Amino acid sequence: MVVKDAQPGNLPAETSSWVGRHSEVERVRRMCARSQLVTLTGAGGVGKTRLALKAARLLTSRFRHGVWLVELSPLHEGGLLAHAIAESFRVPGHPARPVIESVAEYLSGRELLLVLDTCEHLIDDCRTVTEALLALSPGLKVLATSRRPLDLHIEQVVTVEPLPLPVRTARAAPESDALTLLTVRAAEAVPGFAVTDTNRGDLMRLCARLEGLPLAIELAAARLRELPLAELTERMDDRFTVLGDPDGARHGTAPADRTEPIEPTEPPWHRALRTAVGWSHELCTPPERLLWARLSVFAGSFDAAAVRRVCADERLPREDVPALLAALVDKSILTWLPTGGGERYRMLDTIREYGVHWLHHLGEEPELRRRHRDGCLDLARQGGADWLGPDQYHWYDRTHAEHDNLRAALEFSLTDKEGTAALDLAGSLWFFWCACGLAREGQEFLERALAADARPGRARSRALWALAVVLVCLGDREGGAARAVESLTAAERDGDAYEARVALSAYAAAKSSAGDLEAAEAAAGEVLSSHPGAAAPCPGELPLATLLAWCSLGHVYLVRGELDRAVDLVGRMRAACDRRGERWMRAYGDFFLAQAELKRHRPAAARRHARDALEVKHRMHDSLGIGLTVAVLARVASAEGQAERVARLLGLADQVWDTVGEPQAGVTELITACQECERRARDVLGDRGFRTAYEAGRAQALDEGVAYALGRA
Repeated sequence: MVVKDAQPGNLPAETSSWVGRHSEVERVRRMCARSQLVTLTGAGGVGKTRLALKAARLLTSRFRHGVWLVELSPLHEGGLLAHAIAESFRVPGHPARPVIESVAEYLSGRELLLVLDTCEHLIDDCRTVTEALLALSPGLKVLATSRRPLDLHIEQVVTVEPLPLPVRTARAAPESDALTLLTVRAAEAVPGFAVTDTNRGDLMRLCARLEGLPLAIELAAARLRELPLAELTERMDDRFTVLGDPDGARHGTAPADRTEPIEPTEPPWHRALRTAVGWSHELCTPPERLLWARLSVFAGSFDAAAVRRVCADERLPREDVPALLAALVDKSILTWLPTGGGERYRMLDTIREYGVHWLHHLGEEPELRRRHRDGCLDLARQGGADWLGPDQYHWYDRTHAEHDNLRAALEFSLTDKEGTAALDLAGSLWFFWCACGLAREGQEFLERALAADARPGRARSRALWALAVVLVCLGDREGGAARAVESLTAAERDGDAYEARVALSAYAAAKSSAGDLEAAEAAAGEVLSSHPGAAAPCPGELPLATLLAWCSLGHVYLVRGELDRAVDLVGRMRAACDRRGERWMRAYGDFFLAQAELKRHRPAAARRHARDALEVKHRMHDSLGIGLTVAVLARVASAEGQAERVARLLGLADQVWDTVGEPQAGVTELITACQECERRARDVLGDRGFRTAYEAGRAQALDEGVAYALGRA
C-alpha cells in the first residue's frame, strides 16, 4: 500500500493543456473562497466543467479535507444523488436514516469543497441536497456547474460566456482566447501547424463562425486531420448558410421528423454548437454515426469489450469496433482514458445528448438499453460467481469502474416489466454491496427491486438473502433476520437447496450479531452439517453459505470464551480461503484471530492479524471491516499502554461507524471492549487530552487514518 502525501480529494488529472480564461478562473477562485455556493451556468459546450475543475485545483490548498468531484451526468434518477455524493467520500450511509443525513454528519467538522458537475437534469434534487448539506455542514463549500442556476438564496451565479473572439484587424500573434485555443488544438491534430499570415484570416473567420464556443472549436480542430484549413473554413461557412432551413434536415443537423422550431431568439453560440456537432456527425462515416448513437446508452466511462457486447451486430461487426472507436477519438467525439485497469472511453454530455437523439430517431433505443442492461447483468453474474476466489481485487476494480453503468442498468431494469432483470441484477451484485462499501446503495436497489417484482424464483430468493446480509452489515440485525427467513421460506418452497443454504447462513449471521448465540449456533451448525460441496453451484467452489456459517460460529465461540474451538474453526476457514486465493472472508478470519490473541494477552500477535485484515478491507473499501479492525487495533494499543494511540484509533473508528451503521455492528461484547479502552485512555490522558487525540483521529482523512493504524505514518 502506498501512503499518499498529496492533499485529499479526487480531482482528475488534466488531460489537455489549459488555454485562456485566466480572469474567469481567478474570479471563480475568489468567489469560492468567500461564498458557500457558486454555480457556473452557461450553454452546453461553453466549458463550465473545465473552468470549474481548473479553479478547484487552484483551491485545493485552501481546504484541509480536500476538493471532491461528483459527476452527475451518469445519473438518471435524482434519488441516487445522495448516494453518488456518499460514494465519492466512501460514506455508505445508515439503514435507519436518509443517506443525506449520513453525508451531512460525515461532512460536519470538515473543511472541503464539493464540485457538483452537470446539475441541470437533476436540478430540483440538487437544490434540495445542496441546501441541506450547506445548512448542516458549516465547513463545506459547493461549486456547481449547470445550464441553469439552483435558485438558492445563498447562491452566487457566474455565467460562463464563449471565449473572446479575435480582433479582425489584428496582424500580431493571436491575442484572443478563441484563436489561441483553435491554434493549440490544430497543432495537436496536425503536428507542425502554426499561424501564418496566409492562414490567419481563415482561422479568425472560423473562430467567428463558431462563436468562440470551446467544444465547437475543438470539434472543428479535430477535422484538420482530414481537411485543409481553407476547405474546413469554407465548408463551415456553407453550413451556416444552409441553416436558413429551420429543420436543418437536408444537411444532417436534425432528424427529418423534427417538429419543434429553432427558437429565433436563441444565443448565437447555441446555433454554433448545434452546427459544429451536427456537422461532425454528418462528416462521420455511417458506421461511425451508428456507433456514436449506440454508445449514448453508456453512463460514465466504458471499455472496448463492453462496446462489442452492447453495440456490435450484423450492421456493426465486432471486428470493426476498435477502428471505429479510434476514429471517434480522433474526431474528438470520444475521450480516450488510459487507466490502470486498461483503456476506457468517455463521451461528453453534449455529444451524448446528440447520440441519444439519433438513437431514438433510429428506433433502436429500447433494444440498445436492453443490450446494455444484459451486458451489466452478465458482468454481475460472473462477478458473483467468481468473487470468492483469487480475482477479488480484479472484480472490485472492474465493478467499481462500471459503477455508473450498473446504476443505469438497474434504473432501466426497474422500469422494464419484462422478466426479473431488476431482481437478478440487484441480487447478483451482493458482493458489490456487501464487500465494497456500498451497503446503503445496495439496500435501496434491493428493496426497490423486491417491491417492484413479487414473482417467486431464484432471483427473488437471492435478492432477499442479499438484502439480509446488507442489513447485517449496516447493523440492522432484526431486519436482516426477517429478510433471511423470507429468503429461506421462498427457496425451500422452490426446492432451491443452494439459495436456501445461503439464506440460512445469513440468518445465522444476523442472530450472531444480535447476541442470540443459541439460534446462531443452531443455524450455522445446520449449514455446516451438510457435505461441504452439497448444493454448491460449481464443483470445488468455496460456498458463501459455508463462509458465513464459519464466521457466525467463530463469533459464538469467542463470546463464550471457547478460544481453542474458535481458533481451530477460524484456522480451517482461513486455510480454505487460502486454497482458493480468497481474501475478503479470509480477512474476517484474521479479525477473529486478532480478538482471540487479545483474549490470550498476546497483543503483538493480535496486531499482526488485525493489520493483515485491515490491508484487505481498505483495498476493497469494506467499511464494516475497516471499522471492526481499526477498533481491534485500538484495543491492541490499550493492551500495550499507548493511550494517545488508543484515542486516535477510536476516533477513526467512530468516523467510520458514523457513516456505516451501528458502532461495532451492534455487537455488545465489542462495544463493551471499546468502552473499556476509552476508560483506560481517559485515565491516562485526562478528558481534555483524550478528546484532542480522539478528534484528531475522527477528523483525519480515511486513507491517512488507515496508514496510521497500519503503522505507516
